[in-house]
Amino acid sequence: MLKKKPGAAGTSANPMWGGHYIGGPSVIMAEINASIDVDKRLYAQDIRASKAHAEMLAAKGILTSKDAKAIAQGLDAIQREIESGVFVFSSALEDVHMNIEASLKEKIGDAAGRLHTARSRNDQVATDFRLWLRDTLDELDAALKDVQDALIDKAESNADLILPGYTHLQPAQPITFGHHMLAYVEMLGRDRDRLSDARKRVNEMPLGAAALAGTSFPIDRAAVAKKLGFDRPMANSLDAVSARDFALEFLAAATILGTHLSRLAEEIVLWASPSFGFIALSEAFTSGSSIMPQKRNPDAAELVRAKTGRLLGAFTALTVIMKGLPLAYSKDMQEDKEQVFDAADTLRLSLAAMAGMIRDMQPQKTAMAEALEDGFITATDLADWLVRAANLPFRDAHRITGGIVRLAETKKCRLDQLTLAEMQAIDKRIAKTVFEVLEPVRAAASRTSLGGTAPDNVRRAARQARKRFLKG
Repeated sequence: MLKKKPGAAGTSANPMWGGHYIGGPSVIMAEINASIDVDKRLYAQDIRASKAHAEMLAAKGILTSKDAKAIAQGLDAIQREIESGVFVFSSALEDVHMNIEASLKEKIGDAAGRLHTARSRNDQVATDFRLWLRDTLDELDAALKDVQDALIDKAESNADLILPGYTHLQPAQPITFGHHMLAYVEMLGRDRDRLSDARKRVNEMPLGAAALAGTSFPIDRAAVAKKLGFDRPMANSLDAVSARDFALEFLAAATILGTHLSRLAEEIVLWASPSFGFIALSEAFTSGSSIMPQKRNPDAAELVRAKTGRLLGAFTALTVIMKGLPLAYSKDMQEDKEQVFDAADTLRLSLAAMAGMIRDMQPQKTAMAEALEDGFITATDLADWLVRAANLPFRDAHRITGGIVRLAETKKCRLDQLTLAEMQAIDKRIAKTVFEVLEPVRAAASRTSLGGTAPDNVRRAARQARKRFLKG
């Protein structure tokens, strides 16, 4: 069993534990119990919530106005010290709350001890955490909006550019590059919706729940909630201090967002490779090799792709932390913030990198045009022509087209390089006008159905997306 060593850190009782503890923790206990290295980034939210709490206590006559004023001024001074870098956080005081309270006591004396009336660190940290995540969600929404803006710009400037669309990573049908960009705009739009929806559940206030059972003081939780911009106080004190589903919901949404970013990153990696050559990235978002001078590696895209693992890992970790906890608070929950902080930092960097890459990448028209030569990419258009011109059931048209494709494979030529006679030998109903649909540009332009890839559709969809996602 580990024992406290003489002269070790923590040899006196922590003052917040009062008279019950007269000794101090072991060195290992002090180390595992401290969270200040992680939760100090909640300082602004902690100060904001403490000022609102003190203001309410004074309004209810629980604090004197003099003490409330001193508390507010002291907290403002502490925030300035933290932001200027002169404040020294102490692991002996465990967390951001006690570091701030101890500093406040040094500044204003006994009035600082009255601030903790009618609250606990349990509802305090839950409130700070929600405030921080609410701020973060707003920042991430702005970052997502910037990625959408970059994608829409790229779509508008490449509405007519044709490249192969793929299924199973095999050439499927011709599409426009702009259409491809707008697909990710839609995905990220749903991500923004998920984060916005999660924000609604984040924006409920735990403060006033105290440790777990509420308080006997005549507090006004609604006033504090309004002051802090929450929609409402949480309705149940047990739930208020023990709930972390708001954090899990954020991590789940972050993982889905990360998956979307990873899919786009994967396509950038493929497109930037010489085997595709569909895009070029500058030195701003690539790196070289220590041994191969010719290399230009799409490392930014690869790292965005990899960081999805961190997001999923954070979601999994917090799920496991929470899955077996009885109500209300357990110290396990101290491990909640590191996962969320890391996920938020990961998303901020990934979104910034993705916006930069999208703006940086230059489509390579020649490579795209050459790729359209492979895979009989207008075969579906030939089948559709048979349906329209020969009034065939699609399954019959599909079978006939399959025979024509087989012939082209044998002759090692494109569909439009077959002669009319060769195609009529397979089905006599084929007419000369079939060649009009075998050209990829015309084929893409014909896809005018709602949501289709035709250039006019892309321009219209880009305008609509700009209005839906970027205005307001």
